[in-house]
Amino acid sequence: MLLLFETPGGFAIFKVLDEGKLSSVEKKTPKILFRPPNLPKKIFSWNFSARKMVKLKAFDKFDNTSDALEAVAKLVEGTPSKGLRKFLKANYKGETLAVADSKLGNIIKEKLTIDCVHNNAVMELLRGVRSQLSELITGLGEQDLAPMSLGLSHSLARYKLKFSSDKVDTMIIQAIGLLDDLAKELNTYAMRVREWYGWHFPELAKIISDNILYAKSVKLMGNRINAAKLDFSEILADEVEAELKEASVISMGTEVSDLDLIHIRELCDQVLSLAEYRAQLYDYLKSRMNTIAPNLTALVGELVGARLISHGGSLLNLAKQPGSTVQILGAGKALFRALKTKHNTPKYGLIFHASVVGQAGGKNKPRIARSLAAKAALSIRCDALGDAGDNSMGVENRLKLEARLRSLEGRDLGRLAGSAKGKPKIEVYNKDKKMGSGGLIAPAETYNTAADSLLVQTTVSAENGVKEKKDKKKKKKAEAEEEEEAKAEESSKKKKKKKAKTEVEPEVVEPAKKEKKKKKRKHEEEETEEPAKKKEKKEKKKKKSEA
Repeated sequence: MLLLFETPGGFAIFKVLDEGKLSSVEKKTPKILFRPPNLPKKIFSWNFSARKMVKLKAFDKFDNTSDALEAVAKLVEGTPSKGLRKFLKANYKGETLAVADSKLGNIIKEKLTIDCVHNNAVMELLRGVRSQLSELITGLGEQDLAPMSLGLSHSLARYKLKFSSDKVDTMIIQAIGLLDDLAKELNTYAMRVREWYGWHFPELAKIISDNILYAKSVKLMGNRINAAKLDFSEILADEVEAELKEASVISMGTEVSDLDLIHIRELCDQVLSLAEYRAQLYDYLKSRMNTIAPNLTALVGELVGARLISHGGSLLNLAKQPGSTVQILGAGKALFRALKTKHNTPKYGLIFHASVVGQAGGKNKPRIARSLAAKAALSIRCDALGDAGDNSMGVENRLKLEARLRSLEGRDLGRLAGSAKGKPKIEVYNKDKKMGSGGLIAPAETYNTAADSLLVQTTVSAENGVKEKKDKKKKKKAEAEEEEEAKAEESSKKKKKKKAKTEVEPEVVEPAKKEKKKKKRKHEEEETEEPAKKKEKKEKKKKKSEA
């Protein structure tokens, strides 16, 4: 049996001289124990006893550190390097080869047709050889083995990190995390300035809504009495400045001391410094995103792209995800809650904040989000695994998505004739619709590329929502007025019918009443006649009895 052993200096093959002891250790060693102590302590306790057990047959020394790193990296992945294949072909002569890794043994058996063995006895044998390595291999001393092991371990650690100056996505993850933290801290500090200074000048909070302008105004003004003498033209507009000076004269705030104003101004300095650093950090993040992921940046923007990379862990991990996962990335809680409660799963996660999705209507948002996720997955793979450093693919996909959005927003999306879902939809006549099967109902909206940034917030979707609400209210009012008019017409018709009936009924009812009166008279006459007849009969009976 031959034993393959990898050292920091090269590959070595040992010949096992006494296989009987090895087989006896395999039988006696239980599988539950992790370190069977029999073989190394007894056989490899002395160098002369170790030489009786194994003998060096061949040794292949590495030429330099790069060759050693390449060979060890291949062994870590479980595959033999080119040097190891040549070494085995040159020194293998029809015997069984003992290896330390079963995966490596299977690959050697497939590619080189060499029978390989891996068991507990082989692992114990390798431990013994490692303890007497400097004695078994001539020319390899302990003073040389230690620095070689240290250098190779450092090189292997660098290889595992896969450090690259061009693909530093860790910096993006840290930058976007710090940007979010700065936004929270800046908001907290700004609210503290408003609450603190609000005791002295409460009307200023309604006059100036922006936090940065508020801090600059407070820092410049100090006490509200000074507002009438100061010039705010560099900070505020003329109308806002005039309103501020008027409010400072009639303010209902309390008086504060100079020491309080000193601390308030220092807090304003903190707010302004945080805002300035946040702007610098955003510029840095923008440049890094354009360098590392240019296609993804062109498609969804710097902030959304950085949040996707941060949520995925790295650009390479994100490239392994399909488009369906990219679409709902960031909506994990909503997804599991929907699966648990058996409700509809979410349509989008972080990708919802992209400008293309924000400019779509309510019904078209899921469609655009699905298309954007598919294109984003392709762009991420191109950025992570491709060699091209330009953003041509992202720009091209962005143009395609905008064209699709125009078609969805501008076309009549009815069912096609002869579709499997049912009959074709009956289209309502619209005077604004152009002639032709593919005519546009309304002109397409213009796209704001600056909407990718959260610093420059867009209000397109909000305005569209307000317009839709206003249109719905107008339609409801018109329908309510039509219903009221219809009800008024019906009530007027009913009144006319009642009047006509009242005019006709007396003529019809009068003869009926006359007939009833006649019948009553006859009945009364009959009733009056009956007692007279009865009296006559009684008188006749009396006369007969007297006679």
